[in-house]
Amino acid sequence: MGTILKIIREAVLQAFQQLSANKLRSFLSLLGISIGIFSIIGVLAAVDSLEDNVKGSLDKLGNDVVYVSKWPWADMSGDWWKYMKRPEPTFTDYEVIDNKVNLAELTSYSVGLGRKTLKHGSSSVDGAFLVGISNEYGELFSLEFEKGRYFSSNEYLRGANKVILGSNIATNLFGPIDPIGREIKMEGKKYEVIGVIEKSGDALLKIMDYDEAILVSYPTAAKLANLKSSRNFGTTIAVKAKPGVNLEDLKDEIKGVVRASHRLKPRAEEDFSLNQMSMLAALLDNFFVVLNILGIVIGIFSFLIGGVSVANIMFVSVKERTSIIGVKKALGAKKRIILLEFLIESTILCVIGGIMGLIIIQVATMILTKVLEFELYMDITNILMGLGASIFVGIISGFIPALQASNMDPVEAMRK
Repeated sequence: MGTILKIIREAVLQAFQQLSANKLRSFLSLLGISIGIFSIIGVLAAVDSLEDNVKGSLDKLGNDVVYVSKWPWADMSGDWWKYMKRPEPTFTDYEVIDNKVNLAELTSYSVGLGRKTLKHGSSSVDGAFLVGISNEYGELFSLEFEKGRYFSSNEYLRGANKVILGSNIATNLFGPIDPIGREIKMEGKKYEVIGVIEKSGDALLKIMDYDEAILVSYPTAAKLANLKSSRNFGTTIAVKAKPGVNLEDLKDEIKGVVRASHRLKPRAEEDFSLNQMSMLAALLDNFFVVLNILGIVIGIFSFLIGGVSVANIMFVSVKERTSIIGVKKALGAKKRIILLEFLIESTILCVIGGIMGLIIIQVATMILTKVLEFELYMDITNILMGLGASIFVGIISGFIPALQASNMDPVEAMRK
């Protein structure tokens, strides 16, 4: 044990001597290792962060909801004009599904009405996205409120001039003032603010960007705009399955009900799409796979360059210490001891490069998290993978120089 510790200590000292004696060469060699670690572990850390965000979004939105819409979310490789010509789901479709689909627990309807300008006193906000929603929308999507509440049944039925604001809209319009109960102006009419939706922030999968939205009840929206206009930004019907109901069974029932409502012939193709959040997750999974492969390919090339550079350093180290190696062997040092010493030295050099790469990743994730308002992180698995890759490259890079040193003839070595 004492011998091993002594070998490690000497290898560490030699590694740092190499770094100090050949600063530029050592820096360039370690840079290759650092770039390799940054490419592989940086991409893996980013993908892990994105995947966790997607899973969290799916858990929050629920994977038990079917969306009836004009466009398919998954395969749009076919005739896009076919989808363009489809009608938008209507409020009548929503009512039919709500009344006739027995496997549905809740059904909601939403229609996008475009960007609006909101005013309060001397403050104004441009670009608030107006959405008209049915009464079940808040319950189906489990809307959480920073302040205030959802529409009451009475407010909904009579189309009261009440609005719910997104977090960013409320902040930009009212600042630190509590907006609940205060009035805003939209297209010349006054509306009372009854709620502010909790900030949704960095969630990748979400029904809409609630932070920049303004919600009104569907009857209120009908007084604001022509809800059948082609200028609207699309409609969506969301259908939540009853507990224990298979989503495919729910989709089959919705399909039958809507086809009958649209009076489609038995062999006619549907003029609507049934989507679910898992489709978007699957598309993102494919994207993550491509990112991982790209990071690994770049990392491998960087490791090759860095590994060759470290091997060159080790060959120079062996040449410079030839006489010392000869003395050690003459005094009885075994081949495996010499081999181990140089392997440890090359591994330490690569680990230093790996640590540099991990530090760069950590700094980059902290900066990007603040800039993008999206949490990126590097977990212990990523760190261990980075260190493991560095050790592997160190062993591979140092093996031939170490083998050369261990096979030296002591007499010939001492003459040099």
